[in-house]
Amino acid sequence: MESKKAQKLITKILSELDHAGIIINTVTDDLKELRPYALEEQNPLLVKVIRLTYEHIEAYQTFAIAIPDDEPIEVEEGEEVMVSDIDENQDPKESLAYLVSLFKDLNNKMNILDLKAYRDALNEYTND
Repeated sequence: MESKKAQKLITKILSELDHAGIIINTVTDDLKELRPYALEEQNPLLVKVIRLTYEHIEAYQTFAIAIPDDEPIEVEEGEEVMVSDIDENQDPKESLAYLVSLFKDLNNKMNILDLKAYRDALNEYTND
């Protein structure tokens, strides 16, 4: 995210996760406060991931989505891309901190791929 206020809020969320872990009310309130910055930057993927994240935390009282594990796969005409696989045995705090850290640099293609993997995993988790 490009906004200095958004970057400051991301840093605050990461710091709180590092020091206190996932405090449901605090992290969901901070994510709700962060979402308008994503709207302002007109980034629909980020807007959706932020919303799905705080809704997931509110519904399940944890963050039950693991960090995506990047694996190369072959696609049309030998072009290689990275696809994310979800490892089910990860620490919720670590995974949430990784997700929030992705928000800092949305120009990185790997960050976008990981955000899409989180979006898909959050949608899939809700639909299960």
